[in-house]
Amino acid sequence: MPYQNKRSTYAPFILIFVIVKIGLNLLAISHFGFHRDELLHLVLADHLDWGYKEVPPFIAVVAKASSVLFGDSVFAARVFPTLCSGLIIWFTGLITVELGGKKFAVALACLAMIFSPAFAASGYLFQPVVFDQLWWVMAVWMLTKYCNTSSVKYLYFLGLVVGFGLLTKYTMAFFTFALIIGLVFSKNRKLLLNKHIIGAALLALLIFLPNLIWQLQHHLPVITHMKNLREQQLDFIKPSDFIKQQLLVNGIALFVWLTGFVFLLFSFRLHKFQFLAIAFVLIFTFLLVMNGKAYYLFGAYPMLFAAGGFGFERWLKTTGYALRGFVLILFTIPNLIFFPLVLPILPLNKTLAVFTYDRNHIPFLDFATTWEDHKQHATTQDYADMFGWDEMTASVAQAWKSLTPEQQKHTQIYADNYGEAGALHHFGKLYNLPDVISLNSSFTLWAPDSLNAQYIIYVDDQGGGNIKTFASHLESYRKVGEVKNPLAVEKGTGIFILVHPGPELNDRYSKELAVKRLE
Repeated sequence: MPYQNKRSTYAPFILIFVIVKIGLNLLAISHFGFHRDELLHLVLADHLDWGYKEVPPFIAVVAKASSVLFGDSVFAARVFPTLCSGLIIWFTGLITVELGGKKFAVALACLAMIFSPAFAASGYLFQPVVFDQLWWVMAVWMLTKYCNTSSVKYLYFLGLVVGFGLLTKYTMAFFTFALIIGLVFSKNRKLLLNKHIIGAALLALLIFLPNLIWQLQHHLPVITHMKNLREQQLDFIKPSDFIKQQLLVNGIALFVWLTGFVFLLFSFRLHKFQFLAIAFVLIFTFLLVMNGKAYYLFGAYPMLFAAGGFGFERWLKTTGYALRGFVLILFTIPNLIFFPLVLPILPLNKTLAVFTYDRNHIPFLDFATTWEDHKQHATTQDYADMFGWDEMTASVAQAWKSLTPEQQKHTQIYADNYGEAGALHHFGKLYNLPDVISLNSSFTLWAPDSLNAQYIIYVDDQGGGNIKTFASHLESYRKVGEVKNPLAVEKGTGIFILVHPGPELNDRYSKELAVKRLE
């Protein structure tokens, strides 16, 4: 007789925590501005395709749906990430139940997730990461449901999840491979002999195929992107730093997921789910060796939190409500100290006051305001990436208005990096600006073949340093603006009007464009 879980699914109880998670996100959803990466992903909505230089197409479709349904405000852009954050909590609770957990286990697992700095920081911005986490946690839930029910429909649902996960971030491939190897080395390896696994794999491949074809047609830009990412960022991540970050990112909830890992690995009651612990070891090791960023692993933690909730429930099954309540508080409330640093639940002035207090009284939190330049700053780098974009666009608009109508007909706008280009694309609509040109990131895909304007409004992310490399190709140039927001990463970015660029500048542009189109 197939397994039937006759216990309550605790759905109404889990829903309470989903509402709490969504409520916390709503407190932060409109504070500060668009993040640099959000601006890039929102641009993709106007250039729908089966792939892009740095991401698969799923985020572009969501961006399009978001703009159509909710508009183009900061709040609108973050509605879908907020809903997905709630769904991650929902499936974490469901996994806990499938592992055998009851109300206390669900409460601990969900609250540990909600108050985890890692999931607070990664769950509100319009980025692929939150959708990627959702596919990972859904994949685990499908597998646990299949292990408990032997219903093949969950295998085909798993195929759907993996397929859409691959269209969201390619990290889904690594997690899927880790789950497969985990099954091979566990007592559940017979699951891989099920013919429906092949059907599920073909379904996933069919969903992913359009992006795979796009990649092949565009000379596999994912390889170039990973190469550049490694050279510019990943090579600077030490294995010891990665391990340290994994021990810190969930704050006090570390003890919940570590308990879950131990239970998955050694508990007889969870023996059929041991493959999840093996998969975690594999994906952890892979990212450690490949110098992966800390957040690449976040999607693997919900299953450990679920098992941790189950583990503590087993340990405390004969204790009273007081001790259980204390445990819930112990592994959640202390993480509130990190909240203003990772989730903008407070207005800007109060957030800055918190950073100032932390610098003066809690020096171990200095890592939060240490940027990639290894220097201390007034805010975190993520927050700093949300400032200055409207100011920069207003300066560009002012430069545009300073030109005569005839000059405007022969003017192009060029930006050095994707954040600047994304901001000009997004906010430029308010000023009726022509669309921006950039050879950074996916903007290369729709860049014009030539710079043929008599005037170029140029956004120089080096404050004028880049112009010096091609000043000889111009009749003249003048600075007309600068990002002055002291909190912005873009502070010092200059806005210039280039007058009568010579053919040499277009030759330089065309050569760089040709190279980037082949990458």
